[in-house]
Order: sequence, then structure tokens, then C-alpha cells
Amino acid sequence: MVQQETIGLALAISSSAFIGSSFIIKKRGLRAAGAAGIRAGAGGFGYLREPIWWAGLLSMVVGELANFAAYAFAPAILVTPLGALSIIISAVLAHIFLKEQLNMFGVLGCILCITGSLAIVLHAPAEKPIESVQQVWSLAMQPGFLLYSVVAVGLILWLIFWVAPEHGQENVLVYLGICSLAGSFTVTSCKALGVALKLTFQGDSQLVYVHFYLFLLIVVTCLLTQMNYLNKALDLFNTAIVSPIYYVMFTLLTIVASVIMFQDEQTRVQMATQACGFITIVSGTFLLHTTKDLDLTRLQLDAMVRGSGQDDLAAATGGSASAGASSSRTIGSWRPGSAHPTTQAAQHQLGLKLLII
Repeated sequence: MVQQETIGLALAISSSAFIGSSFIIKKRGLRAAGAAGIRAGAGGFGYLREPIWWAGLLSMVVGELANFAAYAFAPAILVTPLGALSIIISAVLAHIFLKEQLNMFGVLGCILCITGSLAIVLHAPAEKPIESVQQVWSLAMQPGFLLYSVVAVGLILWLIFWVAPEHGQENVLVYLGICSLAGSFTVTSCKALGVALKLTFQGDSQLVYVHFYLFLLIVVTCLLTQMNYLNKALDLFNTAIVSPIYYVMFTLLTIVASVIMFQDEQTRVQMATQACGFITIVSGTFLLHTTKDLDLTRLQLDAMVRGSGQDDLAAATGGSASAGASSSRTIGSWRPGSAHPTTQAAQHQLGLKLLII
């Protein structure tokens, strides 16, 4: 069992590398398509003619296949939170190739994500043995998971047909909510398919059961839904916003769905440690998001903490002493509720407001 979980862990990590890279590659394809015609966020599909977008899709497919295989060897509670690694890869590559800023607080956010992931990996629960795809289907037919399914599908339909037409281009949570809810069904169904294929390769064919094809239909439907609305979110909003928020929503809903469906046995210590690990990851993603527009380097922070003079601060920022004095006066004179905050402060507050609503 430990050896199988190690295989699942390795597959999950490689999956994060491919998926994190795919965000950047697809973003470049979407930019190229938007420059040549109608943007994806406005309903255009010009990105389908961009080779670089297809390269990004291929990277995502490889990552998803590795992720799919990981679910056959390890519990979903272990595999899913490791998606945080894709956030780190996405943030670093966006900084390098898309010129989307990753400041020192972003680096700290990445470290928090890694720390939280380690806590979850080291305290993952033991998985109950599953002997057939029929057994997984019987778990899906339990009252608890049926209730979750009804609520989740209802929310997806409500977001698609009533909320998205009015607020989809204004609020990042709309499209990502659709993706995350659909993703929770993708994961649970992938778990069923992964187990079925593993048993089939071991000589116990599961392809003769209709349940295998029902799970396959769910996976295809949900993946197409996720791809469509994730493209819209990536086209309309900054990658540094989309990646962490999508991770938090997707992971939380997947854990809820998996706990309800598979009922893996856990001690209180394991549950508490995993909760702390997840909160640490959420804190890291929150820090990545809320500080993405802060143009603050280590030298600038050192100057501010030490209370250095205007000349030192100007040297750290690369500006003149007079510019540093002007900036100091502006920051020093600002108080909560004042009428004229700085542009950076206004951008920071806007980022917080976006996350809250």
C-alpha cells in the first residue's frame, strides 16, 4: 500500500508540473487569438487556430492523465491538494514569460504552499481497498453523495444560465465556480475509472460493466465544461488571480465530494493536520493573489523596516531623492478613509474586493 501511494505521489507531482506550464502556454495562445480576432472571453473561438494554444492543451492533457493515474494509486485527499505545486510553477513561469509580476510576497506564498502540501502528504489517510467499479458506483448511490450531486448540479446550471450572462465578465468566481463544481465530479469519476483500469490490467476486467462507461461519460462532460469556462476565466482575468482561486475552490469541493463518497478512515490528528496544511496552502494562495500588484523588492522592504532616509529609499527604488520624498509624504499622510489613496493602494484594495465578492 505504501509503495502504491509513493507511485501516486510521483504521478501527482509530475501532473502539477505539466498543468502549471499549460496555464502559461494557453495564455499566450489566447493572447495571440485575441489580437487577431474576438477574444475567448467575448465568445470567440479563434484560439482553436493557434498552435501554441494546442501545445498548452496537450500539456494539460498529459498533466491530467498523470493526475488520473495518480488517483488509481493514492486517495483523492492526498492527490488533489498537491495541485498547489501547479500554482507555484504557474506563478514563476508567468513572471518569466508573461511578465506578470512575482514579488517577494509571492515567493513567500509559494513557500507556504509547499509547506502545506508537505503537511498533507505526511499525514494522508489510508485508503479503503476497492475491488470493482460496481463498488464505486454503490458508494456514489449513497444518500449523502446523492444530496451533494443534486446541490452541485443545481448550482452549475444556475451559474451557467442565470449568473454568467450578467456577471461572468466582472467576477472571476462565476466561471471558476462552474469549473470547480464540475471538477469535483471529474475527480470522483476519475478515481473510479483509474481503479477500474488498474484492476483490468491485473486481469480482472471491469470493461464489461455499464458503470465504467457511465463514469467515463461523466468525466468527458465535466472536462469539456471545465475547459470552456476555464478558457473564459484565463482570457478575462490575470493568471495570478485565476490559478490560486481555482485551486482553492477546486480542492475544497473535491475534498468534500471525496470524503462524502469514499469515507476514508482518518484519526483526529490526521484530520487536524490536513486541515492545517490546507489552511496553510490557502494562506499562500491568498498572499500570492493579494500582493500581485505590489511593486516591492527586498531592498525597498529593508529600507522601510529600518526607517532609512529618503536617499536610501530612493536608491532602493531606483528613483531620485525628491521622488522618494514625494512618495514618503503621500504614504505618510494617508489614513484609512482618506479621499486620495495612492494608486498602488487603490489597486491593492481592488484586488481584495475582487476576492471577497
